[in-house]
Amino acid sequence: MTDIAIRLISPVDAAEMAALLRANREHLAPWDPLREESYYTTEGQWQIISDALRAGNALPHAIVEGGRIIGRVNLSNVVHGAFQSANLGYWVDASAAGRGVASTAVAAVVEAAFLTYGLHRVEAGTMLHNVRSQRVLERNGFVRFGMAPRYLKIAGDWQDHYLFQLLSENWLAAREGAV
Repeated sequence: MTDIAIRLISPVDAAEMAALLRANREHLAPWDPLREESYYTTEGQWQIISDALRAGNALPHAIVEGGRIIGRVNLSNVVHGAFQSANLGYWVDASAAGRGVASTAVAAVVEAAFLTYGLHRVEAGTMLHNVRSQRVLERNGFVRFGMAPRYLKIAGDWQDHYLFQLLSENWLAAREGAV
């Protein structure tokens, strides 16, 4: 694997994110909600990124390869206190698909979730037929724990999703066993 890294995204990344999203619009369409045209603009991305950071309940990360953004991996709906949990979402540029980029980025954000952000649980959902994304999660130690009917409105239709989770103690035990 080449040098894949993650870093918190910033509003200064808006133009690069907008260009990447426009280039991948067709590639991402089957997996995304329907989007307003403004989503694909620099101004739209600046607003989305700024709002996410200001709200304080999201940790959006850029996936970077060779200094260039090639995707996003996000921790959203971050809740501290007794819950200490977040939802995980990710996507990669079409040219990066199938190269282990998503698996590497998910591993990095999971490590940050548990060691840096102090979370206890990370949850992710995939559409039932999204086997590639399910494999990314399973390679990173996520366990499927259920199915949510009509969970998210994707590509204009309510879609069933398998739900996966990873608990910090399971992640840590697997990590210690691998050392």
